[in-house]
Amino acid sequence: MTLIGRTRERGVETLTLDSPHNRNALSAALVGDLAAALTDAGEDTGVRAVVLTHTGTTFSAGADLRDPPDPDTLVGLFRQIAELPKPVVARVTGHVRAGGLGLLAACDISAASGDSTFAFTEVRIGVAPAVISLTLLPRTDPRALARYYLTGERFDAAEAARTGLVTAAGDDVDAVLAPVLDGVRRASPQGLAETKRLLTARVLETFDRDAAGLTALSARLFASSQAREGMTAFLERRDPEWVV
Repeated sequence: MTLIGRTRERGVETLTLDSPHNRNALSAALVGDLAAALTDAGEDTGVRAVVLTHTGTTFSAGADLRDPPDPDTLVGLFRQIAELPKPVVARVTGHVRAGGLGLLAACDISAASGDSTFAFTEVRIGVAPAVISLTLLPRTDPRALARYYLTGERFDAAEAARTGLVTAAGDDVDAVLAPVLDGVRRASPQGLAETKRLLTARVLETFDRDAAGLTALSARLFASSQAREGMTAFLERRDPEWVV
């Protein structure tokens, strides 16, 4: 059973994260299913653009702590989105946490509803936003990232738009996206592919330079005693031992 829903309308393929039991957390299974769906969309000449959205009230809760994807596989998914020769547009009508923010930042364009919320929660469980920085650091305001990376604070859709984490925010996310989807439908496939190549060149340079080191950092941190305490505390719904 796939964890990704697929629908199509006038050349726009909508891929829906559909894993409600874990709030669309990035499990090994979901990452694999999404990668397969993106491959199909990339190869299908009938697809002009991809919309990535979700069921429920959470776009993605981040890495699935019970069934985490291999860090190299997660890097591969983010790179696949950046290299896909078609625009990938995120449609968010809920909460985004931790690794889900790396998935969001991998997309070319994104829109969030006014009730969406965002947080980099890694620091609160004893790790760091390592792999997801591949897509976030080249595209998001560095001063804002410094604050939200270091504190784990929750912030709203307006702040996400101000900092460049999302392209735009509004009460009606579909109204926000309507001119975007009309635009990509009017664009030529070649024009879209080559323009996206220009836009993602620096992002892909970051992958080439930093992916191995950030993957190693992620693996080291998740194997640490502080991460074990942080993840246990999270699952037990209590404060970790370092809270003062």
